[in-house]
Amino acid sequence: MADEYISLKEALHRPDRLALTWEMVPGRGVNAPNQKKVLEMAELAAQDRLLHGITLTDSPGGKPSILTYPLAVAIKKSGIEPIIHYTCKDKNRSAIESDLYALAGAGLKNLLVMTGDYPMDSVMGQAKPVFDLDSVQTLRLAETLNQKEEAGFFAGAVVSPFKETEAETMAQYYKLDKKIASGAQFIISQMGYDVKKMDELAKYMRKKHPNVALIGNVFVLSLPAARLMHANKIPGCVVSDALLREIEAEAVLPGEKKERQLLRAAKLYAVLKGLNYDGINIGGHGLHYQDVKQIIEQGEALSADYQSLLPEFAYAKPGRFYLSAAQPTSGPAGEEAKGKTARLKLFQWLHETVFAKEARCFPLIRRIMKQIDDSSLEKSFTYFEFLVKGIANQCRFCGDCVLHELAFICPMSSCPKQQRNGACGGSCEGWCEVFPGERKCIYVSIYQAYRATREERVLQERYFPPCNWRLYKTSSWLNYFRQLEEEENEKREK
Repeated sequence: MADEYISLKEALHRPDRLALTWEMVPGRGVNAPNQKKVLEMAELAAQDRLLHGITLTDSPGGKPSILTYPLAVAIKKSGIEPIIHYTCKDKNRSAIESDLYALAGAGLKNLLVMTGDYPMDSVMGQAKPVFDLDSVQTLRLAETLNQKEEAGFFAGAVVSPFKETEAETMAQYYKLDKKIASGAQFIISQMGYDVKKMDELAKYMRKKHPNVALIGNVFVLSLPAARLMHANKIPGCVVSDALLREIEAEAVLPGEKKERQLLRAAKLYAVLKGLNYDGINIGGHGLHYQDVKQIIEQGEALSADYQSLLPEFAYAKPGRFYLSAAQPTSGPAGEEAKGKTARLKLFQWLHETVFAKEARCFPLIRRIMKQIDDSSLEKSFTYFEFLVKGIANQCRFCGDCVLHELAFICPMSSCPKQQRNGACGGSCEGWCEVFPGERKCIYVSIYQAYRATREERVLQERYFPPCNWRLYKTSSWLNYFRQLEEEENEKREK
């Protein structure tokens, strides 16, 4: 038992200890048994003072569950800090802003901001996904409230490093950089069992973001959970063929299954500590506080010899891409790559011919646009643009276009989660989380197109604000020239 309670924020910045959190799933329904158990376990953890926070999931798997805020208030009263998983899937930006005001007012300052799983069936059928803001934009909103309202949020984010291809891996790291630039103060890694990927992430954070804490994920892996992760039914969590076979073989052995599961978790704890992670987040179905305590105590005992455990977490598929690879192993190749490159270059040439100020015909185009603007031709011109971009780019008619920044692939129509600032964490082997085996993740295609032209860092460096819905069903071409006119007028006034 610890002598005093230390908050998550304090623990993450103390080199003499690991920050320890326990992830709990409140469950569905009005009187779900899990909700009572969450409060009982939080009270035990608060009395023991070994943990620095209880994290509460937000409708995992996209299935509706109880709102976490009342539970979070009760947990806080018990004497331990809650960390709220805050996802963007169900609310527009106004609702998110209102939530943040309420959370700050209730003293619930620890947020883990995520895109969220795609909504699934509710009592009344399939829910409409919202995704008005992405995780990067939500982090910026929280940081804005910190500066303007002194909200005091301690906000973090998630990264999924356990990806197979170069495009998926780099998309995750580029978005990680955007999240940190937007205010993320700690990062939690998704679930995976490839120690080389774990080590790469730790080294990347120490090199690029030494002041941002990194928390590793330890999950008590049962056979049912392993099968779900292996089948990509829990997006972002990765269990390889070899690990699944091992767990299936263990399931028929004599002895206590749970003890073997807890020991594997303790070994992973020891490895993450040895790799200099700043904290550990422990999760798993049906855990009691004593199970969590056992993982911590065994993990600490094993950590002195963590290097001997590294081979037990070397579950890598052949051909998997690593940041440390001397040569990319899974970049674009063949006819598919040539097609993407040719398409990108064609659209770039058209864009630069019409919209670049340096273009020879730009003054003429500008005069034509000015004549069309606010004239009887505007409506016809707008629908002409929609027709052209609808055929060429699957335009959604939002009027606030970012096509030219994203390899001319529309995130509003082509991404089910409408992600403007990078890939979510749910893709698997290049496939979209929502349409596996049917659609590639758009950020895989965007990265591959840019990789061929050596422009891929656009994905890392460019922040895109949320779509301005006042412009819905207006011409983004005319909007561009209007904005240009406004900017030049402002300069003249100054």
